[in-house]
Order: sequence, then C-alpha cells, then structure tokens
Amino acid sequence: RLCGYLQKLSGKGPLRGFRSRWFVFDPRRCYLYYFKGPQEALPLGHLDIAAACFSYHQPEAAAAAAGDEAAAFEVHSPGGAVAVLKAATRQDMTYWLQELQQKRWEYCNNLDAAKRDSRTSPTPSDLSKGLVAKDNPGSIVSQNASAERARNILAVETSPTDLVGEQAASQPAPVQPSAINFSLKQWSAEIKNSMSSLRKGNNENRKSIFYTSEEWELLDPTPKDLEDSVVLEEKRKHLAEGSKGLTSSAFPFDFGRIPHKARRPLKDMIGSNKTRNSSDSSPTEWCSGNGNKLVSELQLKYQSQQEELEKLKKDLSSQKELVRLLQQTVRSSQYDKYFASRLCEGVPKDKLELLHQKDDQILGLNNQLEKLNLEKDSLQQEVKNLKCKVGELNEQLGMLMETIQAKDEVIMKLSRQLSECEDNTSSQSGAVNSSMATCINKELQELDRLKDNLQGYKTQNKFLNKEILELSALRRNAEAREREWQAKYTSLEAKLCQIESKYLILLQEMKAPVCSEEQSSTREVIAQLLEDALKAETNEQPEQAFFKPHLVSEYDIYGFQTVPEDDEEEKLVAKSRALDLRSLSLSENREISTGVKWENYLASMMNREMIRCVELKNLIRSGIPHEHRSKMWKWCVNLHVKKFKDSTVPGYFQTLLQNALEKQNPASKQIELDLLRTLPNNKHYSSPTSEGIQKLRNVLLAFSWRNPDIGYCQGLNRLVAIALLYLEQEDAFWCLVTIVEVFMPRDYYTKTLLGSQVDQRVFKDLMSEKLPRLHAHFEQYKVDYTLITFNWFLVVFVDSVVSDILFKIWDSFLYEGPKVIFRFALALFKYKEEEILKLQDSMSIFKYLRYFTRTILDARWVT
Repeated sequence: RLCGYLQKLSGKGPLRGFRSRWFVFDPRRCYLYYFKGPQEALPLGHLDIAAACFSYHQPEAAAAAAGDEAAAFEVHSPGGAVAVLKAATRQDMTYWLQELQQKRWEYCNNLDAAKRDSRTSPTPSDLSKGLVAKDNPGSIVSQNASAERARNILAVETSPTDLVGEQAASQPAPVQPSAINFSLKQWSAEIKNSMSSLRKGNNENRKSIFYTSEEWELLDPTPKDLEDSVVLEEKRKHLAEGSKGLTSSAFPFDFGRIPHKARRPLKDMIGSNKTRNSSDSSPTEWCSGNGNKLVSELQLKYQSQQEELEKLKKDLSSQKELVRLLQQTVRSSQYDKYFASRLCEGVPKDKLELLHQKDDQILGLNNQLEKLNLEKDSLQQEVKNLKCKVGELNEQLGMLMETIQAKDEVIMKLSRQLSECEDNTSSQSGAVNSSMATCINKELQELDRLKDNLQGYKTQNKFLNKEILELSALRRNAEAREREWQAKYTSLEAKLCQIESKYLILLQEMKAPVCSEEQSSTREVIAQLLEDALKAETNEQPEQAFFKPHLVSEYDIYGFQTVPEDDEEEKLVAKSRALDLRSLSLSENREISTGVKWENYLASMMNREMIRCVELKNLIRSGIPHEHRSKMWKWCVNLHVKKFKDSTVPGYFQTLLQNALEKQNPASKQIELDLLRTLPNNKHYSSPTSEGIQKLRNVLLAFSWRNPDIGYCQGLNRLVAIALLYLEQEDAFWCLVTIVEVFMPRDYYTKTLLGSQVDQRVFKDLMSEKLPRLHAHFEQYKVDYTLITFNWFLVVFVDSVVSDILFKIWDSFLYEGPKVIFRFALALFKYKEEEILKLQDSMSIFKYLRYFTRTILDARWVT
C-alpha cells in the first residue's frame, strides 16, 4: 500500500511553510489523500492523481548537501493548482514519483476498458435505496505493450525507506530539516534590520528601544523624551518625600517607584564588543569573557530582586505599624471614655488635665520615634543603592581593564606576526607549493560537485522523459477513445435514420400502395422490412458482444470482495468458486420462475396493503429478488416496529443523532474504533472515505443514545452494515431496533451477553435432539462448537456464509424472527454432517468448523 509521511507546502503569507502530513493513495479513485496523522479518520484534502503531472527541480550540489529543498517535487493538478510536496530524502522522493506514475498509468489504462459485468453492476433503475444501488465498479484492460517497454527502460529502480509504507505509521513524524535554517535566516534578517536602525541618517529608527538582559538607555534621545524623563524623576522624588511624613490615615504604597539602576549606553557596549571581537583572542578567553558577563548579569538581577524584596518588607512593616497605631488610638479612646465615665468620678479637674497632657506627650514621643525609624530605613536604603552603584562602577572598571588587556594582546600578537613574516621570507617557495595544492584540491572538489550535478540532471531528464512519454500515451488513448465513441455514435445515428426511413416507407405503403396487387402485395413488403430489421439486429450482436460481462469480477453484487488481492492460491480458489456460482445460476431456471412469482404477487398487491400470509411467507423463504429486496426489507421492519414509531415524534432519528453528536457519548470512542473493522472486505466500508462509513456511524450513535444501557456492543456494527446495503439511514436504525428490542431476548447485546449464552444452551439441546449422531461425535472428542455458533447468532451469520446465502437468511429472519437462526444453524450442520463425522480428532474438527460454512455455495438447500 502506498502511504507514508510527506511535507506539504501550505499556508499564506508569512505563515506559509512545510507541514508534515500522512499521505495515503486510494487506487479506486486515484486520489492521494492527506491527513494530520496516521490515526486520523477524516482527510484534510486530496490530490487528483489521474489528471495530474509531476516534476521536480534539480538543486545545486551545495544546496543538496545542506538538505535545502533537495527532495521537493510538484504535483500539477487540472486548473493550474500546484501542490509542493517534500520527502525526507531524495530516495523517498524518487520512490513516490515512480509509484504515483505507475498508479496513474494503471488507473488511466483501466478507464479505456468498456467491459462491464452486468451481474455485479445493477443499473440505478433497479434500486432506489441503499448502498448497493450506487455500485459502479470499473473494469480492467491490457496495457499498451510498446509504451510499457519504453517506460521500463526509463524507470529508475528505487526502494522505500522506513518513512514509506504502513510500518511508518508507528513511527513519529519526521522533523523538517530546513526549519532550523529557515529560522536562522529569519533571525539574521531581523538582526540586520535592527542594526540598520543605528545609522545616523535614519531619524525614525533612532527612536527604537533595544531590550537585552540589561536595561539600556535610548540612543540620542529626543527633547520630548528628556522632558518626560525629568518630569517622571520629579514625581518620584515628590512621592518619596511625602512618604517620609506618613501619618496613620494614609497608606504607604507607591506602585510607581522603581529601584534605580545604573544604565549603560548601548554605544559603549557595542564599542567594547567590537574591540573584543577585533582581537583574535583564543576560545578560552572568549568563553571566560562571556562567562564573566553572564555572572555580572545574574548579580544585577539578584540585586534587583533583593531590592524588590526589601521594598515589600518595608511596605509590610509600615502596614503593621499603621495597624498598631490604629489599635493604640482605639485603646486610648476607650480608656478616655472609661476613665471619664467610671474612674474619674470625684477626681479633681486639674489632675485629669495633667493626665491628658501626659498621654499627649507619650503619643508625641511615639510619633517622633516612628519618624526616626522611617528616616533610618531610608538612610539604609540609600546606603544599599550606593553600594550597588559602587559594584557597577567596579564592573565597568573591570571591563575597561579587560579591554586594555585585549588591546595589549592584539599588539603583542601583531608584533609576533610581523616577526614571523620576516622569518618566513626565506620559505616562500614552500608556501607557493602549498597554495598550488590548495588550488588543486578546490578544483577536484569542484569537479566532484559538477559530476554530482550531472548525475542529478541525468536522473531528472530520464524522469521527465518518462513523464512526457506517459502523458503523450494517455493523451493518445483519450483521443482514440473519443474517436471510437464518436464513430459509434455516428453509426447508431445512421442506423436510427435507416430504421426511421424504413418505417416511413412502410407507413407510406400502407397508406397508398405503390405496387399493384398483381406485382406485389403489402404483406410481402412488410415481410421484407421485418427480414431487414432482423438482419440489422443480428449484425449488431458482435458489437454488443464487446460489452458482455466477465464471468469473474472483483466484487459481487453486494459489494463484497470475491477475489483477494495478494495470495495467488486464494485468487484461484475464489475464481473457481465464482465460476461454480455462475454455473449454478445458469443450470437452473428456478430463479426465473421465482422472479415471475414475485412480479405477479407485487402486481396483485399494487392497490392493496400487504399483509402476512402463507403465500408471502413461501415467497420470502425462496428468496427476495435483488430489485425488490429494499422495498420488502423496509416493509418487514415497519411491520415489527410500528408500535414504536407511532409513539415517537416526527424527526425522532435526527433528534437522537443530533444529541449524540453534540453531547458527550461514552460509546462514540468504541464506535469510531470499530467502523473500519466492520466489513473490511466490502467496498462500501473499506476506507474512511467510503459512503457507508458515515451512515454506519450515524446509525450506531443514534441507537446508543436511544439505548444507554446497551450503548454499543461489538456485533451491532455488522448488523447495521448489512441493513444499510438495502436501506437508508433511518430505516436501518429501525431495523437495528427490531433486532435488538423485538427479536432478541433481553440482555442479548449487553456487557454480560446473558441472552446470547442462553441461546447457545438451547441450541445444544436442539442439536442433541435433531442431530444426535453429530452431537455425540462432538461430545466424544470434547469439541465445544458453541464457540463457533455464538458468532452466528450474535451477528446473524454475517461473515460466516457466502453473500447469496446470507441475504436469503436475512430475508426470512426479518420476516419470521429469530427462530430461523436456529433452523439455519441446524441446516448448516446437517448439510455437512457426513464430512464432520469422518474427522477423528478434536483439532481437525474445530479447524473444519471454522471455515466449512464458506464452502457451501448452493443456495437451493436454504429454501
């Protein structure tokens, strides 16, 4: 299977870039679907490969070595749309291009076939509902031999890596190799733009502020900026002075204050960096300089955090002092009130005044002490700030010393180089030889690069030639197909004109005979025209033989795969089985008589309502014809759930589905896991984009919302899938309600599966009664055949018998109920009783029971 990781160019403007996607090729539609990941069910989009062409550009050797756009290719779709895809390696790119070319070639050649299988592709007029009505399988035709030989000559043999194929789904998505280069280029462009703002001629850029790990000042600030800074400093000083005389009625918070830091001009730092960079110092010195700078920056950050912490502590202490003063004021007021009311009765007035004066003096001393403490804290803060300034000055002094030392080293190094140059004047000849060797090495490298480019251009040329060859061949095939249909249309139109002219002659002869009765009669003219018409019909038969169907097709009438894709032995077995079925259908005329009976019965019921009767029961047991099955299944379902549907409001199914989609549904996760595992051998459910998958999801979600006790049980998905082949979504929902709530016992599909286990016990008793020899044979070898029959009962023989027998069983099951499951199960064992009795060990018996139902091809025993 062609699938794997590719990077797709998407987005617009600055967000445009490569994103990793999971690509899967669908050979039925020739679409290349892409998903967010391998586990996604719904694709983000698709590329039409059938009408697309491919190309890629050969990069230069340097870019290819760097991995920049080395594995990108383009898919040109109709309408001018171009999809740019990138593989992880050039090997993967070549493999993808070769495989996509091959898939397109096979698909377009298959379109040239005009053969159709009438048995496997019923006309849309046969059915009006269900998935089977929309079948339109393709056909296969042999490819052009000469074009195929040329394609093989131009093909490039490549093998996929771990990022291509189904095994790549278990691996993480590859990281885009050019993402780092892209980010580095973007950052370098931003740095260049930032450095261009330092130029003197650009006044607008000079207003920009550059932020680094330290706080920088503006370069050449404008007068307005200076005025704003002066006003801000005056406000800070005013707030700081007001905070010193703080009283108990104010809060000591100042959110606008910022601890002062010494700022260094950006020009000085750039100059110092240029000085240090100009000196060709050793890597150790450069690392030590960066380390010292990093340590100083961390010290400054630590000091600023300490200052913030001191500020918060000061605010906390001031708040505590405020609370203390408020408490003291409250206590003094309470004391005055109590003293004035109780204790001071009978005390002289002069003593009371003396006490009040003492209290006022105490409060004044406390306030003065508080002010002194605040002044002490402010002085301590100033001392800390001065220490910070001293530290920064020491740091600047150290940096200046480093700069001087670096300059001294540069001077010493230049002096050493000068002396070395003087010493090397005698060895110039050796230098010339070394330069020549260097030039030769460069030329050899350039030659290798040109060889790589030549090989790459050869590969690209071969691929493009193959692409041109394929597109030309496909165009010629399309033109030939168009000419063929045009010629056929002209021929049919000419025959139509001939027939019309003959009938006009006949009518004219009937109206006014030209020949006399003596020479020729009208009957002879009519006979001659009829003979000519019969000859024309026989001449058309060879042309119509071109449209005769194949005896063996890939899918049967119900969409089930009949011929496997991989194993050759299984293909032969499947073809022989299909031929046996074909011979059975040709050898008996019973189906024709059954179809006539159904037509007569439905014609008699055209103006009447169908009811249960013996005649209808016998007809259903003989099998409902393909074209009437949709109508009859719907009638059977409505017959059983009429009481449920009458009690529901209109739009009941849509309401359930809407609730299941909008609200949290515990069964939705398990439903999603089982969708693609339902009927993988049926084309209506084989891929996430199949039409039956969405319908199956809707029915199961609606049913889980109707029956929260059951929710979802493995097996319900297969029942719904079979119902959807002939019924629409709502009818399939009611069919599932019929099976679960009407036919089967309670707890049949719950977590315990108690009802299913009870049915197996009942079936064992029936086996011992109806087939005692076979039952004794199973008991003798201790074979538990209920392990096989359990699945028969749970999903009503889905995936256990061939499709023709399966749908005949379902015809009777939907009309009569679950009793027919026991009867068909007994009939299966009865049909193969003698073969089972011949087996003499438990292992061979159990192995035979697992597949023997698929060997029964004759559906006549069912009726």
